[in-house]
Amino acid sequence: MANQLTTTIEGRDFILEREFKAPRELVFKAFSDAEHLKRWWGPRGWELTVCSVDFREGGIWHYCMKCFDERQGDFYGMESWGKAVYEEIVNAEKIVYTDYFSDAEGNETPGMPSSRITMTFEDRGGSTLLVSRSTYESEEALRQVVEMGMEQGIAETWERLAEHLASQQ
Repeated sequence: MANQLTTTIEGRDFILEREFKAPRELVFKAFSDAEHLKRWWGPRGWELTVCSVDFREGGIWHYCMKCFDERQGDFYGMESWGKAVYEEIVNAEKIVYTDYFSDAEGNETPGMPSSRITMTFEDRGGSTLLVSRSTYESEEALRQVVEMGMEQGIAETWERLAEHLASQQ
């Protein structure tokens, strides 16, 4: 499974799995540290222009992705704000949070679906199996984000993560 993203939809759940050729502690840190996130979060052509991380239970990650790739047409110059509220953190093993579309002030965007995400990090002897399970309020809410291109965006984002992890070893 190394370097291959597997996606599954089960009812209201969107499940992603990928094995990364990096130690579990490094993969976990890439999701919990702003300096790491700034280097890989978002699809190709997008960068984090804002990245505020309070990585603790009850803490908030607030960020802005901006498209800097002119070849992406109407997306060029677009900003996409997001907010995560951390619910449970088990060092190097698990992160549970609720993920929201937001505005620059961190207010949830009306009409946009949120999801509760559970990410697990499994040690595979020098590599890490990352499993992300996003649960939406309804199958319609999940369909909405899939139709927005979430699967391609995550595939590109996790590919950038793999490149970042390789550069850190």
